[in-house]
Order: sequence, then C-alpha cells, then structure tokens
Amino acid sequence: MAPEMTKVHPLIVRIAHWLNVLAVLMMISSGWRIYNADPLFAFSFPDEITLGGWLAGALQWHFAAMWLFVVNGVVYVAYGIVSGHFRRKLLPISPLAVLRDIAAAFRGKLAHDDLTVYNAAQRAAYLALIFLLIVLVLSGLVLWKPVQFYWYGRFIGDYEGARLLHFFAMAGVGFIVFVHVVMVALVPRTFPSMFTGRIRRAA
Repeated sequence: MAPEMTKVHPLIVRIAHWLNVLAVLMMISSGWRIYNADPLFAFSFPDEITLGGWLAGALQWHFAAMWLFVVNGVVYVAYGIVSGHFRRKLLPISPLAVLRDIAAAFRGKLAHDDLTVYNAAQRAAYLALIFLLIVLVLSGLVLWKPVQFYWYGRFIGDYEGARLLHFFAMAGVGFIVFVHVVMVALVPRTFPSMFTGRIRRAA
C-alpha cells in the first residue's frame, strides 16, 4: 500500500526542541569556559570548543542562553502538561521495560517500526533529561545568586556543592544528547520529522 504521512511532532514541540538545542549548546560551551577559570578537577576543556573568549564574555553568553532556555522550557513544560503530551508520550514507564529496551539497543535489536510511539528507553532518557535540566537551573541559581538563594542552596552543599551538582548534571545532559545524536544517526528517518512534524509509514 502507498505510504501515508502521519503527524508525530506538533509545531510547538519542534520549535521548543530546536530552541533548546541552541540554548543548551550555548550554555554547555560557555560553561566550559567558566569552568576553565576555576576547574573543579585536574583537567580543563580546550579553548577551541568553548564560547565566550574569556570569563566575563562566557558569563554573558551563559546568562543570555539561560534566559532563552528558561523561557522556552517553561512554555514547553506547560504545553506538555496541559495538552497531555507528556502523559501520552512519556508514560507509563517501568524499570523492567527500560532495562529490556536498553539491552535490546546494545544488541542492535531495538525496534523502531512505529516512530509515533517512544520505547521505554526513550521515555526514560527524555524524563531524565527534563530532570537534569531542572537540576541545572536550580543549581545554577545558587551559583548566580548565592546569597539570595542561600535558603535552598544549603541543602545542596552551598556554593561548592552547587558547583559539583551543576557540573555532573551538565555531564548527564551531554551524555544523553550524545546518545540521542547516535540514535538519530542509526535511525536517520527520525531526523526530518523534527522539521516537518510528519513521517511516512505504511497505511
């Protein structure tokens, strides 16, 4: 039978996705430059892959990206909750199903027949990404305004604890993004749908 076009991504989700890509790339690359000014560990990031040129410049880029990310994130999360998008796409989920799909992915046997439905591994990754991005914002507020946000900063180890939490949350986001890009490369027919919002499947 002739393939038909099926809608998988509403316009607001596609816009939020690409704005998020831009904001997260700007925050990570400028964050690396900020990290280099006072490293937490015995390594630093190559200047060539950082954004900002120097500490003050990196901070300006970081804060500009932060506002883009926060506004975009609020709109996306509000839409996801009110429209039922999160409930339909990300729930239900179970640890056993997640482990089963991850194991299938490592064996190269994870099914991608119906791209309108997220598998358990995808659902877990997207939920983890949302959680980590929230952690980044909350820990970032303590780093930005440690006095004003002292009231909750003390629960995450004050300023130094917030730095560690911010760093590891960023590393988690980077890992999920890396896996996401690899999966898109392995299943390339998913990529155009993030522009068009539709995929072709057999009627």
